[in-house]
Amino acid sequence: MAASSSEGMNTVPSGKREQFGNRFLNDPARVFHHNAWDNVEWSEEQAAAAAKKVRENSTQRVPQEKQVDYEINAHKYWNNFYKIHENGFFKDRHWLFTEFPELAPCQNENHSKGMLSVDRRSEIPDCKDGEEAPGLTAEEQPKSSPDNPKEKRQAPSVEETVTQKLSHLDICAEAFPGSTATYRILEVGCGVGNTVFPILQTNNDPGLFVYCCDFSTTAVELVQTNSEYDPSRCLAFVHDLCDEDKSYPVPKESLDIIILIFVLSAIVPDKMQKAINRLSRLLRPGGMMLLRDYGRYDMAQLRFKKGQCLSENFYVRGDGTRVYFFTQDELDTLFTAAGLEKVQNLVDHRLQVNRGKQLTMYRVWIQCKYRKPITSAC
Repeated sequence: MAASSSEGMNTVPSGKREQFGNRFLNDPARVFHHNAWDNVEWSEEQAAAAAKKVRENSTQRVPQEKQVDYEINAHKYWNNFYKIHENGFFKDRHWLFTEFPELAPCQNENHSKGMLSVDRRSEIPDCKDGEEAPGLTAEEQPKSSPDNPKEKRQAPSVEETVTQKLSHLDICAEAFPGSTATYRILEVGCGVGNTVFPILQTNNDPGLFVYCCDFSTTAVELVQTNSEYDPSRCLAFVHDLCDEDKSYPVPKESLDIIILIFVLSAIVPDKMQKAINRLSRLLRPGGMMLLRDYGRYDMAQLRFKKGQCLSENFYVRGDGTRVYFFTQDELDTLFTAAGLEKVQNLVDHRLQVNRGKQLTMYRVWIQCKYRKPITSAC
């Protein structure tokens, strides 16, 4: 880690913000001189107080019938969230290229130079006549009229466009969206595009194609109607990453990057492993999964009241959306069990400051990078 001054972050040639962990609070008297401080060490007393607070707010659990409702109607609660906030709740994540340089244009160029074959489509299995597309069952194969094999299917309604088209998509090297791209990125849980649009705006590599999905139809519609949305470079679609019966619109081993930004924490802990396993199969050898999510004892966890706890470290917010708070070991287990190798697994203990109200807020986030191994040819 580069050295830093006591109250300011180091400058870098590009003028971009350095990676987190470079603004240290060495003098507590100067805490309100900046809006945030990195790598703030917790005292034993503070950690003990946080653990006690979690034990207290976990003693009273949400009734089982309500827990079932939150699970079955999860998409409705997120739809309501986006209908209320639209694109005004989250800020665009321009810090992505600092924390995850794998998303920057130069990474695409470096990746292309390192490829054994210029045509990336050669890595993806072709579909011969009568064969099933990779990842799809026979029932999911697109069908045409026996009288007219080339007959086009009628376009679905606006609300069904994405889900129906993708669930019946013939995922072959020559057919799937972005099949000619040389660098493919998928963001799971894209919301209204606060990650996707900064990528599209910053990374102008003609070989880039970005996929983004959310199981909120409202969120996906907001992405598709955004003026920055370009169907020639991006595909937004509705998808529930916990639904084992739904396929992604790409073949196995076709993605270079999968992004999970504050999304894995929103699903039931028991379903996390299978979700990561399915995503892992989409990564090409050498592909990377990038995650940033809530860590144990984050301020948000400590603020929950009794009666909001669903299970250990898993809570429901007042609007019906849910959140889990991870440890590094839990995330490491999820990724390694899916066959991925650790590149990075860091805790970001950050002190955020409201200088106007003279308030301090201790945030805990975890940032991970896990790579799919490159297996040697037999």
